[in-house]
Amino acid sequence: MKNIALTFSMVVGVSLLFAQESDSTQIRRIFDEALTRGQAYENLRELCKNVGNRLSGSEGAEKAVEWSVAKMESYGFDEVWLEPTMVPKWDRGAKEKCAILPEGKELEALALGFSVGTDGPLEAEVVQFSTMQALRDAPEGSLDGKICFLDQAMNAKLIDTFSAYGGCSGARVRGPSVAAKKGAVGFVMRSLGLRADDFPHTGVMYYSEDGDSIPAFALSTNAAHELAREIDRRGSVTIRMEADCKNFPDIESNNVVCQINGSEFPDQIITVGGHLDSWDVGEGAHDDGAGVVHSLEVLRILKSLHITPQYSIRCVFFMNEENGTRGAKAHARACAERGDKHVAAMESDRGGFTPRGFTVDGESPVIEYLSQWEPLLEPYNLHFIRKGYGGTDIKPLKEFGNPPLIGFVPDSQRYFDVHHTANDVFENVNKRELELGAASMASMIYLIDKYGVPEELKN
Repeated sequence: MKNIALTFSMVVGVSLLFAQESDSTQIRRIFDEALTRGQAYENLRELCKNVGNRLSGSEGAEKAVEWSVAKMESYGFDEVWLEPTMVPKWDRGAKEKCAILPEGKELEALALGFSVGTDGPLEAEVVQFSTMQALRDAPEGSLDGKICFLDQAMNAKLIDTFSAYGGCSGARVRGPSVAAKKGAVGFVMRSLGLRADDFPHTGVMYYSEDGDSIPAFALSTNAAHELAREIDRRGSVTIRMEADCKNFPDIESNNVVCQINGSEFPDQIITVGGHLDSWDVGEGAHDDGAGVVHSLEVLRILKSLHITPQYSIRCVFFMNEENGTRGAKAHARACAERGDKHVAAMESDRGGFTPRGFTVDGESPVIEYLSQWEPLLEPYNLHFIRKGYGGTDIKPLKEFGNPPLIGFVPDSQRYFDVHHTANDVFENVNKRELELGAASMASMIYLIDKYGVPEELKN
């Protein structure tokens, strides 16, 4: 009996060894394909230079949908389709103006998404707050007729810059409404970036239904520093704001989807995706052009290497992540209507920088299961598979059998130098780093497809 048990364990051990060797060889092929014949970089060039920025509801966004369909069809995937969704339409209008009076010293600024215009120049004294909490604590009426200046910086002590961003992004989203309830007639804030430069960062904000809508700007970090210095020097500073922003009725747009059908389980889905829309400044290269070309490259690599998946591998270019997540919700509804069953989903929305690993929105047993592949990925400097956030656009898929939601994690130190700015352009993406990201994602998708995710681990 002892000899039988020993023989069995030896057979299992040898089988696992062969599997490891086979997987190692296949992952090497995936990286070789991405690094020597990859198409992610040229696809990103086309998206950035031929389409440009692509805010939901804009002509650029619709041009991006057309480009995406043509690109997916050119690769000969099994299926390509559109998923309609209504999206908001907001237009920035003429370039914003912001200046310190009386000398008219200009401050680099961008209106926040969904901001109303100023209806001509708006001039008022500035009241400075160092934190969002200080603004919340201000007495009602204390900002009557004033412009609120929220001078809250991202926490430079945090190594993970996404944690630093998360700690103060709510100030951008709700700050204008809080200021309006205190009586403010305008709102300006320090941009959410760690670098001192002249590129203001836009981003979404929402007005409270029970409050006034006031014009809302982000100042570049240098401009915020200049305004704070003038307040400190003078004690009282007046600024002028001017913007021509407008909100329009919702219009129809689309997610763009392609798929390689599974050979064994075609009705079970592994999804990979990023968001096609971007802000209306720059070219949306890192946010999230990198994510969509990463995701498309996953399917292209598998097809080029003749890797036949067991499960259907689906790539989704989501529309409207930046100011509404309508595409994510529309895709989840479409999945429910089709009765899709999800094995796992992966999102790339943290830029095209050097890969570091993956975070998993899932239960501990699932994370432990996926972590068994760390030795296969470590030679490519993928250092971790750990619990964390999956992604905004794949989050609604959690309702479909509680699949693991996996976020691709590149190095975060430079991301907020370009995030939501005119500096988010193709030239600021490194070709090799982008290709490594695509290969990293394709390798993880390959392993999930080969071994699946046991149902008992998800609950």
